[in-house]
Amino acid sequence: MSELVLVLIGLLVGVTTVLFGFGGGFVTVPVITVADAALGDDAVRVATATSALVMLVNAVVATLATRREVLARLRGRWALFLLLATGGALGAAAARLPPGDVIRWGFVLYVAATVVDLVARPGFLRPASVASRAARTHAMPTWLGVPIGGIASFLGVGGSVMTVPLMRRAGASMPVAAALANPLTLVTVAPALLVSLLLHGNAPDAPGLVGTVDVLPALALLAGSLPVIVGLRRRPPRIPDALHAWAYVTLLAAAGATVAVTG
Repeated sequence: MSELVLVLIGLLVGVTTVLFGFGGGFVTVPVITVADAALGDDAVRVATATSALVMLVNAVVATLATRREVLARLRGRWALFLLLATGGALGAAAARLPPGDVIRWGFVLYVAATVVDLVARPGFLRPASVASRAARTHAMPTWLGVPIGGIASFLGVGGSVMTVPLMRRAGASMPVAAALANPLTLVTVAPALLVSLLLHGNAPDAPGLVGTVDVLPALALLAGSLPVIVGLRRRPPRIPDALHAWAYVTLLAAAGATVAVTG
């Protein structure tokens, strides 16, 4: 896959970062899996590590560009941040050990289960009852930090696939949930990236790899995504909330299908 194609795909990564809080994980993992298909069973392992680099940079830029009054909703959540970071490091270390197919099919099954949950259960695509919403006093329980961080970094998804639905079901609009997913992704993938750079694990020796991160494709994706993030944060699009939620689910399904057919 050429650098120009990756830059163009990076434009989509930028859009998903702003609109869905993905930070690029659900686009980057399928794309790098295809780009590094020559690595065989290890392509997904490299894709998840490379995804961490792309998500980290995108999440930093998106967080800095987010309005202070939105970020204030996470004020005082230091325990959650610490547990997310701990889970991120543990998940990235664990991802160095199993065969690539375990990560690939884990990604596919996790996405499939999430799509079914978002469609079937109220609160994401359609509002939950008022009583049900009122019962949710915490959109993001602190104890979920380790499992969210661990699953996110093991599969290379950044955590937004869990954090956005949690905040959405607690009553947040899609723009607010997506915006808050970026700083949560940041604290998850920073330690995950460090682990990926330091631990080579079972990944093969190949040109361009630093640890298990494929640097050149990551830079190409960032070259496309960063200008889009800055532009959309300055002039955010106005999208009906229901359409916004359906687009989130559709993109998840497309990402899972892409990884499923790439092997």
